[in-house]
Amino acid sequence: MVNELACLGNFGDAQMELVMFILLRLAEEIGPLETRPICQPKDLHELLKENMDKIFAFVVTILQRCVPNCQNLTQGQFRVAAAALRTLAGYIKCLPTRLIMADNCTLLWLLCVLLNVPELQMEAAECLLFAVNKKGLLLEERVPLLILFREDALRYILTAAQLADSDPLQERNYVILKMIGQILCDLGNQLCAQVTAFEVKTPENFDRYLEALLSLTRHPSLFLTSLAAEVWGTLFNHRVLSHDPQLTAAIPDVLRAAMVSIVKVGYPSMDNSPSCEYSRMDFDDDIEFNTFFLSFRKQMGIVVRSLCRLDTRTVLHVATEWMRHQLSAPLDPGPHNATSGEALCSPHSPSFLHWEAMSFFCSEVFAPLCRPLSAEEVLLTQGVSLLQQVISYETKDPLIVSCVLTNLSTLLPFIRHGSDLLPLMVSKLLSAAGFADTDAVKVPRTLLMNIRSCASALLQTICIRFPDLVGPHFEVLHTRIKALLGQEQLLADAERCALMGALVLASNHFKNYNRQRSILEELLQPAVSMLLSEEMQRVLSGPSEFISFLRANNPGSENQEEGVDGGRLSYSKLCYCAYTFLAAIRKSRRPIIFKEAKAGGFVKGCTPDGVAMLQNPCAGELLKVLDRLLVLIRTMNSLYLPEVMTKMAETSLKMAETSQSCELEMGNKSIMDCSQPIMGESGPPVTMPEQLQGPYNSLYKACCQILGKCGPSMPHEFYSVPDLASRLLSSAFTNLDYVSDLHLRHIVIDLVTPLIFYCPSKKYQSVALPILGPLLMSLYQRLSQKWLCINQRTTASEEDLLEEESESQDDLMVRLLSRTVVQFIYICCMASHTTYQSDADYRIAPRVEQAEADEEEENLILMAAAAKVLKSLALSKLGQFLLSNEEVYTALLLMAYSSLMWKDPQTCNMAATRLCWSLLSQMMAVSLPADAAVCYFASVLGGLQANGHCKSCTDPLVRLAFRFYVALRPKYPELHGLMEQVPNIQRDTLERFDKNLLSPDLEINERMCREQFAKLLSGCTEKPLADQFYKVHIQHLPAGFKGTSGPVLEPDSVPISCESSLDPTH
Repeated sequence: MVNELACLGNFGDAQMELVMFILLRLAEEIGPLETRPICQPKDLHELLKENMDKIFAFVVTILQRCVPNCQNLTQGQFRVAAAALRTLAGYIKCLPTRLIMADNCTLLWLLCVLLNVPELQMEAAECLLFAVNKKGLLLEERVPLLILFREDALRYILTAAQLADSDPLQERNYVILKMIGQILCDLGNQLCAQVTAFEVKTPENFDRYLEALLSLTRHPSLFLTSLAAEVWGTLFNHRVLSHDPQLTAAIPDVLRAAMVSIVKVGYPSMDNSPSCEYSRMDFDDDIEFNTFFLSFRKQMGIVVRSLCRLDTRTVLHVATEWMRHQLSAPLDPGPHNATSGEALCSPHSPSFLHWEAMSFFCSEVFAPLCRPLSAEEVLLTQGVSLLQQVISYETKDPLIVSCVLTNLSTLLPFIRHGSDLLPLMVSKLLSAAGFADTDAVKVPRTLLMNIRSCASALLQTICIRFPDLVGPHFEVLHTRIKALLGQEQLLADAERCALMGALVLASNHFKNYNRQRSILEELLQPAVSMLLSEEMQRVLSGPSEFISFLRANNPGSENQEEGVDGGRLSYSKLCYCAYTFLAAIRKSRRPIIFKEAKAGGFVKGCTPDGVAMLQNPCAGELLKVLDRLLVLIRTMNSLYLPEVMTKMAETSLKMAETSQSCELEMGNKSIMDCSQPIMGESGPPVTMPEQLQGPYNSLYKACCQILGKCGPSMPHEFYSVPDLASRLLSSAFTNLDYVSDLHLRHIVIDLVTPLIFYCPSKKYQSVALPILGPLLMSLYQRLSQKWLCINQRTTASEEDLLEEESESQDDLMVRLLSRTVVQFIYICCMASHTTYQSDADYRIAPRVEQAEADEEEENLILMAAAAKVLKSLALSKLGQFLLSNEEVYTALLLMAYSSLMWKDPQTCNMAATRLCWSLLSQMMAVSLPADAAVCYFASVLGGLQANGHCKSCTDPLVRLAFRFYVALRPKYPELHGLMEQVPNIQRDTLERFDKNLLSPDLEINERMCREQFAKLLSGCTEKPLADQFYKVHIQHLPAGFKGTSGPVLEPDSVPISCESSLDPTH
């Protein structure tokens, strides 16, 4: 056939082009046969492989004819050459390597030559890219590719790039330029791999290659610059090439190019940079550009860090000069921000763009130098000098102030060597913490909050890392913060609590119980008075009074907006009380060293076991309001009662019903919404329910966190409260059947987990057991019912979109709650108390505060620590105690094994790998009822049916089922009957397996038995999810023929018999 096609091509250019199309069509058939084992005859595949040498030679011969007189080809010959290149691109992925590299890489040379032919540039670049980036090659097979570093090959490639860049805004030329850029970058990656593996020498024309890479780095296209950035990172981190003199000589040029490229310009919707034109071709909108730019800047950060390691002095000099230039340069708000008064920068102003880029660059430079801080004299001198200049810089522009705070955070380690600058720095941070707009220029609230929160976070970091430096200036800090706390109209509740936290952290350095307690009493006195007031007692006396307090029971009021604002004002008082106590209990610390604690008056006595009882400075104030906090949670739980819900106004009703969907939406926005509002633009209007949903959820969460942190922070005082369990059961754990999944998750994560985990062993019986028994059974019944509804739910109709959206949000909350409960059981039963307490209570907490981790990470710190350091599946002391109680261990086993059948792979994997067998193995010594054994084993098989399509669940479930059956089959013959119900099981194979299992004299090969058992269970599992919807798609495949146009039937004209014939019931 190949010979016949060759003869056909000799008749003319049109016939030769047709031959190329035929060969390309055959190449498209190879793809599915080559990459996918399908049940089709592979005769075509085998024949093509046998004749691949002839086809390749035929195509290469055509290309060789074009090279000598490529400038004088006719249009027909150009079409033939282009068709040949497209055919070659179709075959090159499955061509043997020996053909591509044959005759001293003749094919690569041909493609390089054809790159300089304008009519064939696109097709030649595509072929060369496929050849360089061919998958599946061994390292030794890639060595010949380095021939492209020769002088002539590089000259052809760079000339083609210059030809395409002559008019780059044409889409064809830009596509060619991007492919050539990818070729150059792939060559760099190939070189790095070869030099490491086979000790290949650096090419002679390495400097020419670096010049080409620098040209890509300087190009206005963000896509091309990102390609080059990835290769620079690989080169500068290479063990051999990073020390090459030619590469080190390029460091200054790379730095200058990086400084230009990290300036955030080039939005498709703007025209403030040449890169905007390229962005319009690469990105659909500003959001997509912003996402890509963040990834690109991260790549550039890796490059800068690598350069800092190779040439510290050069990089440090560049960073220092750039920062000094920005500190001395006048602000340029841009032409679009010029006003009659003092103009402020916008997010697209030139000054802010350069300030923000400089802040990022300097943070990447100083970060590796300051961890730990180098003792080099030049670094210390320049660092202290820069810190002094940044502190002395004054501006009222809010965006520039945020950049200044970023630079202060970057240079913070140098405060140790310039301690005389600390008072000035603290004063500057306190001024930023109280930053306010003026009557002339209004600053967006979000920007003000960002500045204040950054300043407060820096204050807290200073108090944690340099307490010895803060101590002498504590009185000044105390006076300034106290003055700021008195400005209730200026600062929000969270901002005031952040400043209060900084003061508490600074007071921890005194290591004096009485002094720390007096400071906490002063800070907490307003919150204590408010919570213990008669007004608050009246508000919390019942749900009706609490609703009235929220001002949400009068939707028919003519001035609804005023009513909601009044509700927020009243509600903010209550929120501030909770946030204040939460900040105090989070930040307040007693000395870790026992001698210091004893000298400071923290030791109250010893337990009968000889363990010292340490006091917490904030325990006294917190215990005063403990009952009021419990009443508050009980009141909020009562809002979900049906009779209360019917009495609530529409605003509050929607607040209670959509509390969990609101938090989900806010979480999705924080992840997905990359756009930031430009100053002066107003966002979408906020509805009345949304104004109250956030504070309501935050208040509930804060109350749970306060009670949860009492366990690790003040164990002696908290667990000694009389009737603690009964108080909690009658308040925080009331009406759990009606509480939303979101708030129930807060109860489990923030309240119950630390409460139970840090419970002293002597309080297991009086505190842990009365709480866990009813709670676990309630959670089991609730989640079982929820998952039953999810599994049985039919697909919602397209007309009921709102209901479908609500159901999807409810399903997500059920999944999150399920994972939380399984993780909670694991922590209670498996975690080591000593290790877990030191990590969660003292060692990790200061680091988290220093890094200013977000609130969700702080809430899940117990979960994260357990997942990271607790690998053993042995039961803890608490777990052994829980499994000794019938009510609790029944609930634990039911929850663990039922979670296998819930259609959530993450929950199933956690339960199968961490919980199920560990819990059951401890109960095997007890007489387990036969129906319980059958129930648990049925849950394992049900888990295979529900989650067997997920590979992360299949292996743990099969392993669990095997261990279960091997251990319990001799004692419970009923398991055999359950195995017989597995779909498509081979009865004779099962009988042989049981016979071998029950034979006492026969040694069992565990691996072979497990494989055999997995085959028995194959009927329970479905195909992997990735294989269930596989379809073969052949792109760019032209239609074989075009049908003649004819009349089109209208939908109503379809015969009834056709519709009935499509009915599967017929």
